[in-house]
Amino acid sequence: MKKSILLFCLGIFYANAQQIKSPSGEISVNFQLDKSGKPTYNILYKNKTVVDKSGLGIVLKEEEPLNQGFSIENASQKTINETWQPVLGEQANIKNHCNEMVFNLIQKNTNRKINIIFRVFDEGVAFRYEFPKQPHLNYFIVKDEETHFNLTGDHKTFWIPGDFDSQEYNFNETKISEIDNNKLNLNNGISVKSLAGRYTVQTPLMMKTADNLYLNIFEAAVVNYPVMHLDVLVKDYQMKSRFAPNAIGDLAYLQTPAVLPWRTIIVSDDARKIVSSKMILNLNEPSKIKDVSWIKPMKYVGVWWEMHAQISSWDFSGTQDASQKNTGKKPHGATTENTKRYIDFAAKYGFDGVLVEGWNVGWEDWFGNWKEDVFDFETPYPDFDIEEISRYAKSKNVKMIMHNETSGSVSNYERRLDRALDVMQKYGYPAVKTGYVGKIIPRGEFHDGQAMVNHFNYVPQRAAAYKVMVNSHESSRPTGVHRTWPNYIAAEAARGNEFNGWSDGNPPTHETILPFTRLLGGPMDYTPGIFEIKMNVYNPEKTEQVHTTLAKQLALYVTLYSPLQMAADLPQNYEKYLDAFQFIRDVALDWDESLYLEAEPGDYLTVARKEKKKENWFLGAITDENPRATTVNLDFLTPGKRYKATIYQDGKNAHWQNDPINYEIKTMEVTSKTKLKLNLAAGGGTAVSIIPVK
Repeated sequence: MKKSILLFCLGIFYANAQQIKSPSGEISVNFQLDKSGKPTYNILYKNKTVVDKSGLGIVLKEEEPLNQGFSIENASQKTINETWQPVLGEQANIKNHCNEMVFNLIQKNTNRKINIIFRVFDEGVAFRYEFPKQPHLNYFIVKDEETHFNLTGDHKTFWIPGDFDSQEYNFNETKISEIDNNKLNLNNGISVKSLAGRYTVQTPLMMKTADNLYLNIFEAAVVNYPVMHLDVLVKDYQMKSRFAPNAIGDLAYLQTPAVLPWRTIIVSDDARKIVSSKMILNLNEPSKIKDVSWIKPMKYVGVWWEMHAQISSWDFSGTQDASQKNTGKKPHGATTENTKRYIDFAAKYGFDGVLVEGWNVGWEDWFGNWKEDVFDFETPYPDFDIEEISRYAKSKNVKMIMHNETSGSVSNYERRLDRALDVMQKYGYPAVKTGYVGKIIPRGEFHDGQAMVNHFNYVPQRAAAYKVMVNSHESSRPTGVHRTWPNYIAAEAARGNEFNGWSDGNPPTHETILPFTRLLGGPMDYTPGIFEIKMNVYNPEKTEQVHTTLAKQLALYVTLYSPLQMAADLPQNYEKYLDAFQFIRDVALDWDESLYLEAEPGDYLTVARKEKKKENWFLGAITDENPRATTVNLDFLTPGKRYKATIYQDGKNAHWQNDPINYEIKTMEVTSKTKLKLNLAAGGGTAVSIIPVK
């Protein structure tokens, strides 16, 4: 009897709903207006509700809110089915297949119009608000966005605090009901924090239900709008969108016609389908750069880790180390002589580029002082001969990578950006690493606000005119915009490997969660490849260390996708372990195909990738703090071909904490019929190169 009543009630709810299904029919969205004319939606996966009835709407400043009183003027639908080729990527070809439905709404008492667009893929759902050109709405200010995600249970959740200025947190793994920023230890090495609220979390938000469904709430194509966070509401596992305001409390200034970013929910009963999803990319516009021949992957080394290891300094006076404290005189890292040493190393071992941080004047007293004009991005320190270094690098067939630390003074950087790009063009720098450490200037703005999102999108657009690629650090996290501007080659926008050098570091689970969260929006410059795991090798009093084995550092080159990869350790450290270093030299950066063979957020990940236009395959497997044994089927290899597999694995007694540099290398012949047995140590990994036998 109860079941009949339930089905009857569901029938009433869906009677006025319009349904959109994915091409396979496994995912469906029901959209309707409630009795007050408020837009609502819910999502089902294989006939099971994963997002319950949730409200939609926009609140305008000093205007009647666009959140109720609507009627549906029209509804139209179409199917999108296309294949496109990214300039650089995990796949040579990406399929974009979904069903789209557009609901044209009009608010009865204002005659204002808003469209809500749904796209339903086999991997999830996306929707966005669109404001058509209309007589009753032209310029407008968004005060709030009432986008709700009402979940169906107390799911296991992988989350970091909703901070408008930083994503550089370790992940927490709790139930939704246990999310509480007040319970966190915030003494974590992050220099600037702006927590939005006690129960606010960042997106992408990865979840797992009690019946083993995987859910991910995120967004795509964030342009001219703030980044979305989520307020976790106390009642019934409800979540609501939350955004960084500007200096006077407004969210966004818009003019019709306008669209907001896509809100996305990826869902599957297979974790591998979450981590391999290309839905975020598909929701972005195609490339706006016509000639992309200059956009190339780069493998690089650089004057960088020695500052994080606190054996040299960014500034000429030698007083600033990675902890940003005056800790006594250290040699300046960015000297002509030292840079040439890195250039020689890059040339000897086949690396594309050399990054140098601390080359330009201004590093002495900027940190924490909220200064406007810190760097001019043109004037080198007296011990850095930029012209000679450029000449020397060119003679060795090595490219230099520029570093522009803005110190958060964005107004200063935008004033000087074209002059900075002129310097890069003059001295032959094809790429720039930008940094945004510190509180933002203009004062009162946040890293995740509309103005800064516009800045982070503007820099690669301007750089494209100079044929310069951009790698941003401390920026807002990417949302697939690198499809539109493919010279936005990588970003940090999460807690990177550097934190292991001078803070409590990144626990062994960290790298198993990043592919399910941060990397859904785009490639990450994680800076892997640290071989000297424990920092006491530089100072016996130091207790910090990298929270992985050496073999896992190798595997990260495969599991954490980026066409820009750094061999982050010191040259002399690599020359101690040349046999292991060989994998970093060999591993590709651009791919024809990527196969996620095993995946579980917070536990493990195994990925195989085929090098673009070659038959070479590379495999990476990583685990959390627990050792793991697994068997990988190599049936992705070409049948009938023989391959040489070189396996870089944890040694018998390896352990991320007790014996992290214990590794072994073995070779074997494999075919598509081979089942490869892998044994990963606690905090460990395995990296494998699979090369055809000639």
